[in-house]
Amino acid sequence: MVSAMIVFASLTGNTAQCVDIVEDALEKLDVDVEVMESMQADPEDFLDVDLCLVATYTYGTDANLPDEIVDFYEELADVDLTGKVFGTFGSGDTFYEKFCKSVDDFTEQFKVAGAVEGAESVKVDLDPQEEDAEKLEAFAKALVEKVQAMS
Repeated sequence: MVSAMIVFASLTGNTAQCVDIVEDALEKLDVDVEVMESMQADPEDFLDVDLCLVATYTYGTDANLPDEIVDFYEELADVDLTGKVFGTFGSGDTFYEKFCKSVDDFTEQFKVAGAVEGAESVKVDLDPQEEDAEKLEAFAKALVEKVQAMS
C-alpha cells in the first residue's frame, strides 16, 4: 500500500479545505494518509512514506512563507529525499502579484532535497470551488500513479 504524508499550514481555512480534498482523493485510491500541521511535523517524517506533500498559503504582499512553516521549509533542504515523490499545493489570492509563491518555494525546496515531482502544483484562488476540487483530485491520482511507476 502506498503511504503519504501531507504537511500543511492554513490561516483562513482555505488551505485546510484543499488538504481535505486531497486526503479524501488519496484514501479513495487506497493510500494510507497522515496529515500533520507544519508546527508538529519534521521533514524527516517524510522518510517513512512514499509520497511527500506540502500544502501552504502565501502571506502578504511580499509573498512570504507563513511563519508557522518557515522552520519546516528550511530543514527540508537538509533531508535526503532521493527516490521520494512529492507534490505541492495551496491557496492564495490572485489579487497579489506573486500568487501562491510559497507553493513554488516548496517545489524548489523539495528538488533541493532530491525528491521527484509527481504532479504539477495546484494553486487555488481563495477557497476551493468545484473545478479546484477536480484539479486536486486529478493531482492526487497523478501522484499515486508516479509512485506506482517508480516502485
